[in-house]
Amino acid sequence: MSESMGKAGDPGIKTDEKKQHFDDIYVQRDPVAFKERIIDALDYVSDDFNRRIFDRLIAPWWEWKAAEGEKLNCVDLCCCFGNTTLAAIHGMSVEEIRENWRDTESCRKTARPRRFPVWTTGIDISGNALAYAKGAGIFDEVVEADLNAPSPETRAAVDKAMEAAEIVVSTAALVYLELPSIEAVLEPFTRSEKEGYMLVNFLNPFALEKADATKRLLLEKLEFVGSMASRHRRLSPLEQENYPGEEWALLELWVLRRKG
Repeated sequence: MSESMGKAGDPGIKTDEKKQHFDDIYVQRDPVAFKERIIDALDYVSDDFNRRIFDRLIAPWWEWKAAEGEKLNCVDLCCCFGNTTLAAIHGMSVEEIRENWRDTESCRKTARPRRFPVWTTGIDISGNALAYAKGAGIFDEVVEADLNAPSPETRAAVDKAMEAAEIVVSTAALVYLELPSIEAVLEPFTRSEKEGYMLVNFLNPFALEKADATKRLLLEKLEFVGSMASRHRRLSPLEQENYPGEEWALLELWVLRRKG
């Protein structure tokens, strides 16, 4: 999950100016500030629900594949420090992530092992976040990429990872990508003939028209499996000014799979 996706003024970042941007957190070398100012201060809870829908709709298939001796590939797209991978792949609750990231020492190692054999790849615009997550063992491989304006070399690396993936998670992050960028990153995932699943979610009340357009694109490219709704986190003071009467950012979680 990426709450900031870099600085709002960066040419590769498409932002909703009514939404809070945590630019200074995102360039840190570890996730302690993320824990303190988002998980703690804003009662961030959404990864508990990401884990819940993952366990309901993806984990049974994954467990069956593991029993057959297969090691799968998982991509966390726009991954930030890797908290959603900790929730889905390691089975960690938000409270466990909070404890794991309590200080600069404890965050260096992942508190719980992966639940299934899997190769993990993190794709994000922040080199610092990726370096942390790889060093902590959350990701085996990382790709630093501005997905709205990738270089040919970066595009090739992203395409390779997406085509190899059986599971893709991208939580509260697609809002930062232009629709053509979303389509481009989906294309190598959809062209693979292997069975594959994608967990995505959409924020409310932010950029609702963009979310609707993204949903239409996803339904064109992939097959809908299931959904649920939950809380994401509390709105910041700035967001409460911009959305009077709202207290919580809400989350719509979808699981989709490759057609055929």
